[in-house]
Amino acid sequence: MAFRHLRAVVFDWAGTVVDYGSLAPMGAFVSTFAEFGVEITIAEARIPMGLAKRPHVAALLAMPRIAAQWEGHHGLPPDEADIDAVYKAFVPRNVVSAGQHAELIPGTAELARALHEEGLRIGTTTGYTREIIAPVLPLAAGQGFTCEAMACAGDVPQGRPSPFPTWKVLADLGVYPAWRAVKIDDTEVGIGEGLNAGAWTVGVTMSGNLLGLPRTEAEALCATERAARRADATARMRRAGAHYTIDSVASLLPILAEIDGRLERGERP
Repeated sequence: MAFRHLRAVVFDWAGTVVDYGSLAPMGAFVSTFAEFGVEITIAEARIPMGLAKRPHVAALLAMPRIAAQWEGHHGLPPDEADIDAVYKAFVPRNVVSAGQHAELIPGTAELARALHEEGLRIGTTTGYTREIIAPVLPLAAGQGFTCEAMACAGDVPQGRPSPFPTWKVLADLGVYPAWRAVKIDDTEVGIGEGLNAGAWTVGVTMSGNLLGLPRTEAEALCATERAARRADATARMRRAGAHYTIDSVASLLPILAEIDGRLERGERP
């Protein structure tokens, strides 16, 4: 397979290349809010997924049920100082949990090797800070996945769904125009990031946040349930604007070939 027009692939991290089910942040959010006397569910914690983590905390505290519970416990509605306090307590928990959920999603190492062999550049963006992603990088590298450029929360003026993370990565890779790149993500705001940057986008439906199950539980779903969950996740990604959807990055290579063919015909995202 020879790519004539594509130059780069920009991956998300949790739920896309590592951490099947995007589990690492969930327990950290639940336990952090519990420390402040507020109970949140994993389903609630997943709603803002893909955002940088301080905006994620702010989005949770803005949810009416959670805000009411906070005010009931603390006597006042949550404010900026409260967001800072929750975020400060959350980060060390997420550092630990990210390192505990750094196993590559099946097929990732093989895909990375194929991309390197074909001369495509590999970049990554993430809602994690540099501090949170730090323990993940050597563990992923030891399993066969590395990137040449990365944009984390705090590296750019605005996080997802702004285009800045993807733009930073493409600038660092020296890739232009953005339609020569493909952004892969398991969250709707991550797809928004890629679209706003002018790149092709591929939404991950089954290995990440939208299904939200550990690999063993995902594989144990009966065919009917699996199909229904896939259809729901696919619809969400399509509404977000994804050009393509896949179960996991293990299925990405044929999509890249199709995109390269569309570019050959003069098509653009």
